[in-house]
Amino acid sequence: MKDSSPTERVRAWEETVAIQTYPTPAPDRNPMFLDKRVYQGSSGKVYPNPFTDHISDTKIDKPYRAIFLENEFIRIMILPELGGRIHIGQDKTNNYDFFYRQNVIKPALVGLLGPWISGGVEFNWPQHHRPSTFMPVDHKIQEHEDGSRTVWLSEHEPMNRMKGMVGITLHPGKSIIEAKAQLYNRTPFVQTFLWWANVAVQVHEQYQAFFPPDIAYVADHAKRAVSSFPLARNFYYGVDYTAGVDITWYKNIPVPTSYMILDSEYDFFGGYDHKRRAGLVHVADRHISPGKKLWTWGNAEFGYMWDDGRSPRGRRSSMRSGRTVRWGIRRQRSSPGAFFLSQTANVV
Repeated sequence: MKDSSPTERVRAWEETVAIQTYPTPAPDRNPMFLDKRVYQGSSGKVYPNPFTDHISDTKIDKPYRAIFLENEFIRIMILPELGGRIHIGQDKTNNYDFFYRQNVIKPALVGLLGPWISGGVEFNWPQHHRPSTFMPVDHKIQEHEDGSRTVWLSEHEPMNRMKGMVGITLHPGKSIIEAKAQLYNRTPFVQTFLWWANVAVQVHEQYQAFFPPDIAYVADHAKRAVSSFPLARNFYYGVDYTAGVDITWYKNIPVPTSYMILDSEYDFFGGYDHKRRAGLVHVADRHISPGKKLWTWGNAEFGYMWDDGRSPRGRRSSMRSGRTVRWGIRRQRSSPGAFFLSQTANVV
């Protein structure tokens, strides 16, 4: 393979950035077990992790150590101190933030251990809204012969004693972010896990999400409700769509709504901003990461209240993909992966 010239290589560096933040108080010093708590349909137990049950009302300028990756087309910023999330994903050709960019760190008590923030890309394992989503991770920058660079983010999960890593790679000359996950079972017992990426995007009345063309139905969690797609022709989440409503458009969904799929012969889904003529496509091997999900707080007062409280820049929805059912892992590695493509195009 031909080696890239120095000007073609992906840049990677670390620097300190200041972000307005509502700091989290110290967690309860007493061990919390919460064995009987139910958290989003799963166990709510947290031990031996610390637990935080309140948040601050005071905003400060807080320094964070950030990692940047940049090529000709894309610039991303990763925050290892906040679970290794991708905080910024920007298309340099049009200054479009294809991931929702949070200018204020304002946690809510949504996470398994308490604090959680919206925006950017959150990598979740071994269950949804991973326990360490608001905790520091180890990191290392790796340079490759083809000029690409990878930021590896790693942690040990104390509840099940597993190890999880995600590698974020930029390649020269491509508007693609590659995410490579590696999960290790460090115990002699079979462990179960979920793996999914929670990708936030900024939405408005001209934003449209899309699933592959072979999708005719979508479902709520555990198939508590099912709707035709893309035209809903039934009641879904208590909303009367019987007249036939295109629920690919954010503007047409008035209440908090999930819609997800598993059975597609295609590897992609995403969203398109008709106002900015730009968008995002997520691609993953459907045989490894079949799950595809869209979520919104809804285009109405309740959704506005939640978004305004957590996301001062405006409305937000999320695209989620991965191994969305429980998988078993023995003493070996499991490696789901994905690509995020920033796309700028005209729609006829």
